[in-house]
Amino acid sequence: MGRRGFPIRETIRQFETVTVRSSTIVLITALFTGMVLALQTASALGRFGAKPYTGSFVGLAFVLELGPVLTALVVAGRVGAGISAELGAMTVSEQVDAIRALGADPVQKLVLPRMLATTLGLPMLTMLANLLGILGGLLIATQAGIAANFYYQSVVGVVTLSDLISGLVKTLAFGWILSMVACYQGLSTTGGTVGVGRATTRTVVVSSIAVLVSDFFLTKLIMLF
Repeated sequence: MGRRGFPIRETIRQFETVTVRSSTIVLITALFTGMVLALQTASALGRFGAKPYTGSFVGLAFVLELGPVLTALVVAGRVGAGISAELGAMTVSEQVDAIRALGADPVQKLVLPRMLATTLGLPMLTMLANLLGILGGLLIATQAGIAANFYYQSVVGVVTLSDLISGLVKTLAFGWILSMVACYQGLSTTGGTVGVGRATTRTVVVSSIAVLVSDFFLTKLIMLF
């Protein structure tokens, strides 16, 4: 425990779960999505003689949309489901009630560390996903006859700092949303082990839909500034 009873160690453990233990699947998803995106983009732009600008399209697509959204969806399935299952098991086994009986606050002890870790960890994963997605696009672009240097210049020439910030701001919101859904579903679990399974499924479905819907409204809001 840290000062005022805040569970710092638990927060660090959850942060490791969100970042380190989820990085492999996030990076693989980003890499191959970038490769597919570059493959399709190079083919489409080639019809108009604009194939060399594949890097610009891939860079903007990943930084503004694909990086944040794909990462959030993967984390919703990997981490969100885990949080819901863990808290659900604690709820049906009355461990949460035991925490209350000991005078501790389940929200502070169980919810806040998971929400904080997910909200702060998601932007880090998103930055890695952006990098791997753009590198995946580079692998395909070079095979399509686009010089690596030109690909790099087309990315940095289009993607701005405000684009990077916009994408990362959305991931903060995504992290808060999906962790809140996971914690709520977990602590609301009833019906024993069957209920835990149902809560886990609801977490993935609800958080995924919430991420996609909030992405639209956040994008509209960010475009106003």
